[in-house]
Amino acid sequence: MKTRAALMLSGELIFYCLTAPTPSVASVHDLLIGLDQKVTYEANGPVTGAPGKDAVLVMDVSDPAKPRIRASLPLMNSLLGPPTNLQITPDGKLGLVANSVVTKQEGSAWKTAPDDKLFVIDLDANPPRLADTVTVGKQPSGLAISRQGDLALIANRAGKSVSVLSIENGAVKSRGDVPLEQEAAAVAITPDGKRAFVCLNLVNKIAVLSIDGQKVTYDKTMDIPSAIFPYNIDVTPDGKYVIASNIGAMKNNADAEVVIEATGAHPHVVGITSPGTSPEGFAIAPDGKTAAAAMAQGSGAKQGDWFKTKGGELAIMSIEPNGGLAASGFAPLGALPEGIAYSPDSAYVYVGNYIDQDLQVFRLAGGKPTQVGPAIKLPGQPASMRGLAR
Repeated sequence: MKTRAALMLSGELIFYCLTAPTPSVASVHDLLIGLDQKVTYEANGPVTGAPGKDAVLVMDVSDPAKPRIRASLPLMNSLLGPPTNLQITPDGKLGLVANSVVTKQEGSAWKTAPDDKLFVIDLDANPPRLADTVTVGKQPSGLAISRQGDLALIANRAGKSVSVLSIENGAVKSRGDVPLEQEAAAVAITPDGKRAFVCLNLVNKIAVLSIDGQKVTYDKTMDIPSAIFPYNIDVTPDGKYVIASNIGAMKNNADAEVVIEATGAHPHVVGITSPGTSPEGFAIAPDGKTAAAAMAQGSGAKQGDWFKTKGGELAIMSIEPNGGLAASGFAPLGALPEGIAYSPDSAYVYVGNYIDQDLQVFRLAGGKPTQVGPAIKLPGQPASMRGLAR
């Protein structure tokens, strides 16, 4: 049967009807969206406020053109980290959400401090529920789950490490941290589960980790040079290429996507291209044919800055057999786009606009994005978005 739900927006209790029955069990068509209600953008830039209103949405995209919220959990998470702090296990049953920072009041102001918490969501429950909270490294940011679904890695910025976690029979357990000596922002695991690549954002390098079961090791001599401030990273489904998205040029100077040949004894850079400015949101399609970048441009800048823009821009890039990237289509986005995800069939792209508090849906045809309907209003500011590990 149809269900009725309520949202509190601007002091009003608004009821709406969902167009389909709420699934009672986990779905491989779910997305997770992290809402951060602490950091707001004003004329002079971002302002940190009190905690207590963050949430994680479980979004059903089984009808890819008409996503709908099937659950909302009151869990802390943060804009202050890559939009890859959450992901769903390949079987769709568990969601992992890392909380990078907490806010503490100092006088009349609120300040951030590193957190060390990972939330485990049971997506198979009706409704989805928080199943466990696991202590991990300091300021956990981007995370990745293996294709096999038995291992998760978390890049820790303040901890300068990668946390290793086992996943077995619905239980997530910490297996310790791998020291990296540098701040780590995001991580991607190759499909064969034998390597991981980590964004060392402050030193403009990509670390290479070796994986043997749940044993993870780091060899500093294999570090790969990247462009300025690598902050997001993904791997093609065939495992041949890793693409690091860099956002450090600032002020509407072009940023780079760095393509790394991921196989062989010595992974190395084989291509560099630029889709535009500040591609913090980045994802590779499940079919490996395209990549999508949500470029903030100057939409998060202060009023009066010369590089201020009203909104961002979506770039769709084809991935060539040699790993090369070629822009195939663009579309306008709202203000400060952050999270981005593909539908399971690779035919749709979803982008969350933080300042506008909405979700845009795009249909891809011939590598060109066309927006489907008006932007969907969300009950908060979308800071991150991911679907299933693959």
